[in-house]
Amino acid sequence: MSLPLSCAYDVVVVGSGPTGSTYVREVFEQCPDARILLLDAGPKLGDPPGGHVKNIADDDLRARAQRAAEGPAPARPGRPGTRLLGTPQLPAAAVSTNVGGMGAHWTAACPRPGDSERIACVPDDAMDRHLTRAEELLHVTSHAFDRAPFADVVRQRLSARFDRGRPLARRVVPMPLAVTARADGTHTWSGTDVILGPAARDSRVEIADSCLCLRVLHDAGAVTGVSVRDVGTGQEATIAASAVVVAADALRTPQVLHASGIRPAALGRYLNDQPQIVHAVRLPDDVVATADTVTGRTRAEEGGIVPQSGVSWVPFTAAHPFHGQVMQLDASPVALADEDAVRPGSIVGLGWFCAKDITAEDRVTFSDTATDAFGMPEIAVHCRYTDRDLDSIEGARKAVAEAGAALGTPLGEAPFLLPAGSSLHYQGTTRMGAVDDGTSVCDTFSRVWNTRGLWVAGNGVIPTATACNPTLTSVALASRGAGALVEYVRDRAATAVGSTAA
Repeated sequence: MSLPLSCAYDVVVVGSGPTGSTYVREVFEQCPDARILLLDAGPKLGDPPGGHVKNIADDDLRARAQRAAEGPAPARPGRPGTRLLGTPQLPAAAVSTNVGGMGAHWTAACPRPGDSERIACVPDDAMDRHLTRAEELLHVTSHAFDRAPFADVVRQRLSARFDRGRPLARRVVPMPLAVTARADGTHTWSGTDVILGPAARDSRVEIADSCLCLRVLHDAGAVTGVSVRDVGTGQEATIAASAVVVAADALRTPQVLHASGIRPAALGRYLNDQPQIVHAVRLPDDVVATADTVTGRTRAEEGGIVPQSGVSWVPFTAAHPFHGQVMQLDASPVALADEDAVRPGSIVGLGWFCAKDITAEDRVTFSDTATDAFGMPEIAVHCRYTDRDLDSIEGARKAVAEAGAALGTPLGEAPFLLPAGSSLHYQGTTRMGAVDDGTSVCDTFSRVWNTRGLWVAGNGVIPTATACNPTLTSVALASRGAGALVEYVRDRAATAVGSTAA
């Protein structure tokens, strides 16, 4: 990819994952004259740009796309489509570098946060509106696996174990998923192509892949643009912009701000990585034998996933301070059993996420001398489990064991804790806050303190100890922030018109 075609834009968005794409879509729809540049350091994996790799029917093409997302060689591959950072305290920490970001690889789980997962500094009614908008942008549904033959039995057994004493809204239900069911019952998984919609093919929006943002440029407390490098050629350029949104994930967004000399006291701090307990269970033979199973396939011939046991959700509550998801193995990002050795759908994976005890000492820092594979400041992670975390992990382990016993025959000796960083749900490093008191990086509309025209986006903005999958929440916050950005762009345009008229 060559460098951007223009040298000036109304809005530059750094990072093409779900939240960066949300800013593009909202500005595109509400500011019909705005010119928008969407940057990503990684390549396009296919057409449409930002599509989910699960929608690629050919196994070889899908694997090739996943390898392309790992970043420059030599890479340390993590989960398919990711690159390990190699940080000792968070050994499974990994990132994707491609158009669409992690939105090209995610499980598409979109639960709403509840109880203490809610963000205190955003009014509940406003947050609910933003969550609804996020569900619209992501095409979220709770009915994706209605035709899955084992799903009802799985949920009935989970409900019998966990629903007692829960409010109606926090009982076991099908997991809300960002997918679209096809007529034959298979699925199209939402990537950022779904969020971008018509913006992805409009001349007002330019998508520059393999184009690395080196720094956000600023002067007198306001952004002036970005400095970028073509990853392939090494050519650098300066791009002028009225506003910049940095949405490069919870590890690389603070990296970009650090490299730019924009360093609020809370930058990189309050890192939240959700400890994850996993297990696998074989459903009883009578359940499998009596269900109207699929024809022995785990993937449809034209791509997508064949419904089997679906994805169920055990929500977080104050009494059950974990988020549980139970899913058929081909929908799970963690390989827990050999699918080919058993009847399709007869084994389900269980994953329970814990809400991390958030402290300022859990953080990412950046070197002023050493650099990473892209030539950016090298990332170091400082993170540990507190006594409260260890108690929570043991509680989750017991909950997973109880869920497994309720469902069927557990495989393996016991539920186990994945290496730190395995959740890929990193949060808090550019957290929002109601006031600029040194404990937040941005305000409740994601505007970076003391730098006009600069927004941050992504899971890093979430300030709360959450256990649920964070994408829906971060897209909701991006939609909220985009409302403020739209006003900013309109005001700048009106000022420019007024100056011309004068």
